[in-house]
Amino acid sequence: MARNDRLELEDIQATVLRYRPEPYYGTHVMLRVDDARAGRELLRGLAPHVDSAAEWRQPGEPWIAVAITYAGLVALGLPAESLNSFPEAFRVGMAGRSGQLLDVGDNDPAHWHHPFGSGEIHLGVSVFSGSEEAWHRTLETARQHYAGRPGLAVVATQDFGAQPGDLNPLGYRDSIGQPAIEGSGVAPLPGQGRPIKAGEFILGYPGESGGPLPAPAPGVLGRNGTYVGLRKYESRVATFNRFLREHAQTDRERELLAAKLVGRWRSGAPLTLAPEVDDPELGADPSRNDDFTYAGDPHGHQVPLGSHMRRMNPRDTKMALLTDVNLHRIIRRSTTYGKPYDPEALGDAEDGGRGLYFIFLSAKAMDTLEFLQREWINNGNFMSLGAERDPNVGLQEAGATFTIPQTPVRRRIHEIETFNALRGGEYFFLPSLSALRWIANLP
Repeated sequence: MARNDRLELEDIQATVLRYRPEPYYGTHVMLRVDDARAGRELLRGLAPHVDSAAEWRQPGEPWIAVAITYAGLVALGLPAESLNSFPEAFRVGMAGRSGQLLDVGDNDPAHWHHPFGSGEIHLGVSVFSGSEEAWHRTLETARQHYAGRPGLAVVATQDFGAQPGDLNPLGYRDSIGQPAIEGSGVAPLPGQGRPIKAGEFILGYPGESGGPLPAPAPGVLGRNGTYVGLRKYESRVATFNRFLREHAQTDRERELLAAKLVGRWRSGAPLTLAPEVDDPELGADPSRNDDFTYAGDPHGHQVPLGSHMRRMNPRDTKMALLTDVNLHRIIRRSTTYGKPYDPEALGDAEDGGRGLYFIFLSAKAMDTLEFLQREWINNGNFMSLGAERDPNVGLQEAGATFTIPQTPVRRRIHEIETFNALRGGEYFFLPSLSALRWIANLP
């Protein structure tokens, strides 16, 4: 990265480059702005409490993130030339792009939880922390600036987190395998590959193509910002547990099947490095649990070509439809909500009330999500799998299948179901710290 393209870490919100702590606690607060002046006053009050990516303190220290939807930018009174400089997909919103995202059927916005897709979510304020005490303290700091303020309304709140030993709603260790970003100041972990150009994730810097991506105007608004995609999934735990029991006879077989669906054992240990037996110590070691390639497994005998992990990051897999994998990488800041995974949940009443906020950041989040949804999640052609869909977040159709390559004959599992149903979604703009101040001080 050229010297004049040095990442201005002191102006980039911490959540862009700071890894989520483990264990973690937090809250998402969604606000509606009914009065532009009140909204700008909120941003003025919050801005000093929003950490920058340069403030790398002890692991687990709390931080606040502030993001704004297009409807929120309108409500805050941005000038028309700035509003029109945002990409069309961002201005239309995730619900408005449901056709391009293949969010149909059970995932259609008609089934989303209010207020997602309604246009009422203007601001997202999120608190992340590694300790319960710091979470409550930091959330109270944020609350003092919005609670009871005329012209603002809280339209949704969601506590989230995972304590030591907790797994995601379907029983897996998650948030493994983040991309390395050039200039971030964070040393790459083994297996991350070469650092990806910062412009793929942060506006104002060269991307993999050599130049920066288009950014909102004026420059102070766009530079050092990024886009956020948020998708609320409700996990069907009982449906998933029944599926494992119907297609595997023993606990060991069920755990292997669960690993084949994702590409990792539930502990986080990758099948590439632990193909036959789980290795929890490996799964918990960030210096080893992502340090592999698929060079020795071209046909998917260890990690099925259609598994969730291999779809979302094919690495060196030879694909039927060629693409540059680095152009579709995302920063993930996903959070789980509701009760922890229950392996004994089997009744339909256990489906609902827990799930995952899939949160990702990218300088072209809208284009990237539409590509992933169309080509890698809800289609199998890029891996020569025909109509097969992602077994974790894919929207399954009647009679859907999942293929496990093995010798001498592949195993094809029929009647795989939708295990994570989409129940909300929004696109946000995550401004730089200077952009937050610029918006807050609009005349």
